Amino acid sequence: MIQVHALSKSYGTVEALRAVSFDVADGEIVGLLGPNGAGKTTLIKALTGYLEPDGGYASVGGIDVIADPRRVQADIGYLPENTPLYPELTVQAYLKLMADLRLVPPDRQSQQIAQAAEATGLTDRLTQPIGQLSKGFRQRVGLAQAILHRPRLLILDEPTIGLDPTQIVTIRDLIRRLSRNSTVLFSTHILSEVEALCDRAIILINGQLRADARIADLAQSRGVLLTLDQEIDDGEAALLQLPGVEAVETEASAGGRALYRISAAENKELAPAVFRLAKVRDWPVRELRNDTRALESVFNELALAPSQSAATSDDTAADSQPPHATASEE
Repeated sequence: MIQVHALSKSYGTVEALRAVSFDVADGEIVGLLGPNGAGKTTLIKALTGYLEPDGGYASVGGIDVIADPRRVQADIGYLPENTPLYPELTVQAYLKLMADLRLVPPDRQSQQIAQAAEATGLTDRLTQPIGQLSKGFRQRVGLAQAILHRPRLLILDEPTIGLDPTQIVTIRDLIRRLSRNSTVLFSTHILSEVEALCDRAIILINGQLRADARIADLAQSRGVLLTLDQEIDDGEAALLQLPGVEAVETEASAGGRALYRISAAENKELAPAVFRLAKVRDWPVRELRNDTRALESVFNELALAPSQSAATSDDTAADSQPPHATASEE
């Protein structure tokens, strides 16, 4: 559904996007994650044809965004961070206006407005002025206009920003329902949003793609957690002697138990060796499992890691040629 290759954009001396590349398959819900200023909104504007990149290639549904932005926009439902609503209009009048702008045939407008309102829980609010709605319902209006023309791709920029916890849960449930008929790409800097909605996350930091993986894979850690019913005097030293062990951290646990966090020096399965050692030493094992990390830990590691140089990014992009020359090259 989305193909991005070596996409770059600068504002003066600021590199908002640095040779970003990724693909999104049809039917996926993908979180575009990054701190404020990471380049998320710039990427979204490039994908929706609102902003022309300096270099690289992007397509939606196989259509070149740069060469044919109008055709791409016809198949995208877009909810910007600040939804352009008209408070003096009723919900129904606003959706009628958007249906006209989206070139929805007149004989289908009533049906599609009704379906969009039903999908977003606005059926009982159609005659109410938008200015009288709560922020949560105004977000629903924004989502209704985004799905009104039945797009194959929904792009949502910070869809839950400024909402209270109850409204956030409601919008999350709504996005899940909408994903049954559309691919969804949504940007956020809220980690819990990605964990709650996505199987996959794309992480941007300082304009660079730092991670593109399934949430479960990002959470995997190269190590295991061993819990014993009591601390062993030479336990940490014995664990450190196992092949492939890089570090061992000992933490006190409730009830006099000891927790050993064992890190691997490389991608190696440590659990079997730890189990054999515990069995030979007759340790009182309470639990042995693979270690996992919260998305917050992964994100912080990536944020603190040194950035790749611009030269490295350019060299990497040059290794594989884009489908055709970029707009700047043309």
